[in-house]
Amino acid sequence: MNAPFLPQETIRKKRDGLALSHEEISNFVQGITDNSITEGQVAALAMAVFFNGMNRDEAVALTLGMRDSGSVLDWSSLGGKGPVLDKHSTGGVGDNVSLMLAPAVAACGGYVPMISGRGLGHTGGTLDKLDSIPGYQSQPDIELFRKVTREIGCAVIGQTGDLAPADKRFYGIRDVTATVESVPLITASILSKKLAAGLGGLVLDVKCGNGAFMDDVEKARELAQSLVAVANGAGLPTTAILTDMNQSLSSSAGNAVEVNNCIDFLTGRHIDSRLWDVTVALGAQMLVNGGLASDEGDGRTKMETAFTSGAAAQKFAGMVRDLGGPSDLLEKPERHLEAAPIVRPVYAPTEGAILAVETRDIGLAVVAMKGGRVRASDEVDPVVGFTELAMIGDFVDAEQPLGFVHARTAEQADQAADALIQAYSIGAPAQIVDQPVLLETISA
Repeated sequence: MNAPFLPQETIRKKRDGLALSHEEISNFVQGITDNSITEGQVAALAMAVFFNGMNRDEAVALTLGMRDSGSVLDWSSLGGKGPVLDKHSTGGVGDNVSLMLAPAVAACGGYVPMISGRGLGHTGGTLDKLDSIPGYQSQPDIELFRKVTREIGCAVIGQTGDLAPADKRFYGIRDVTATVESVPLITASILSKKLAAGLGGLVLDVKCGNGAFMDDVEKARELAQSLVAVANGAGLPTTAILTDMNQSLSSSAGNAVEVNNCIDFLTGRHIDSRLWDVTVALGAQMLVNGGLASDEGDGRTKMETAFTSGAAAQKFAGMVRDLGGPSDLLEKPERHLEAAPIVRPVYAPTEGAILAVETRDIGLAVVAMKGGRVRASDEVDPVVGFTELAMIGDFVDAEQPLGFVHARTAEQADQAADALIQAYSIGAPAQIVDQPVLLETISA
């Protein structure tokens, strides 16, 4: 007869630095899900893992246990018409990649049921950006989610309560017990939701730099290697790309302003070079993982064609329309996306070249304008943010601003302008250190 499961014994074992069995982890996750394990016990295990880590087998077991704590989507209704693919970003400033990536991959024959999150800390959330589109159902019922994915090829929505509910409780406790920054726990949290989405391939955008949660490249590499190893160990073909977040990824930071930036990208009116490089690289890896491209070069060519042909734009328009948004958003964004009452340029106090950017501070300036959340219950203002942000190497002077602030009030605009000025370092062009946006690719 099996001995009864005692959560305190599992905690004690991990506290002492020993590896947990698949059964012990599975039982603990079940207790997290049905609330038979107390918040204190969950916190104790999280702290034990924080200090002693987990090996790959343990991390795989935790990931699979949290995946199986709720519903797991089945895409067999697609009839094998194409692979089911997705991407996850660890978060940054001006990162609206998902809005262009999902429709481009769909235009190349993939199916992308992308489940995204809201803003966290100084980073923007894809869901908050989409909520700035009038009528867009960012959290539809599962049947509409399936329908749009099947008919358009992509649907970008928020997490449903049925997917990996154990992770939701576990993360909430980690968030208030200083145990978020644990590589195996971050790994299981990210991947449990992706595995619950029923994917056939995944690409991870792991960011590093002063605008990322992992500011050090070695820490970012450790996380990427863990994610790739555990995902592949759980049966999900996965690749990670390390990308630079020492400046805003796009020239816009906010919600509606980043949707406008996406529309400019898709229609070819304006394309930020760093944003193009990251979007095409991630898409190429997704196509390779899904068997839609023979190699990375072939994947890049297919992604570039999806954009230049207008096929990606058509997929985006179809997704927005079928999820309740306006059918002419691409043609007339100014009719549908609310604009800030105050838009003004921000000039640097001295002229010169941009040498460095405190990217996190730009994200925090958006949050301070209520473009993000201080508390989970906060309402997000869709119109505030920055546009035309200067990039490292750009020259600024009395005619060329650091960017434009979009604000509700003059006081907001003044405070945001001050924050933007403080975020930039300016000097002689000879002092510029060029940093590529694509740093490294990590595969199994």
